[in-house]
Amino acid sequence: MTDEFTEDVLRLVEEIPPGRVLTYGTIARILGQGGPRGVGGVMKREGDGVAWWRVVRADGTLPAHLVIDAQEHWHLEGTPLRRGVVDVAAALWTPADEQPR
Repeated sequence: MTDEFTEDVLRLVEEIPPGRVLTYGTIARILGQGGPRGVGGVMKREGDGVAWWRVVRADGTLPAHLVIDAQEHWHLEGTPLRRGVVDVAAALWTPADEQPR
């Protein structure tokens, strides 16, 4: 993926309000490129500097090694949860302009 794609992903993640989430696939759809795996790759390589816990899989989970830290953030932010994972239907954030960037 390009540096521009990486910047676009990280910029969008920074816009997600506390207590809300986007899925990897939703980010790719909004940006019009990359697919869920492309977004996941950006988050794996560059996501430490943004609110990475606000980007989840479509089922509300994260890779196992991230869950404990993420749950602390979700609790502090009041993110809707169900059985310890994000309730995506309740927590999904819709940007005001879902136009490709």
